[in-house]
Amino acid sequence: MNSVAQLDGKNTVAVNLTPDEALALTGVEFNGNHEVKATAQRKIRNAFEKTFNIQKNHPTE
Repeated sequence: MNSVAQLDGKNTVAVNLTPDEALALTGVEFNGNHEVKATAQRKIRNAFEKTFNIQKNHPTE
């Protein structure tokens, strides 16, 4: 899936992460819980989509 972002002069995104989520994004691995990093990445993606105008390109049929 391709997407196009219109930044409109915005240059910051605010995301609330737990300490474990922040550590997981730096490369620390949580062997007992692989969902920590995935959750942090989802939060960042969702915040990015809310902050910026994201247009998803769907393949033409």
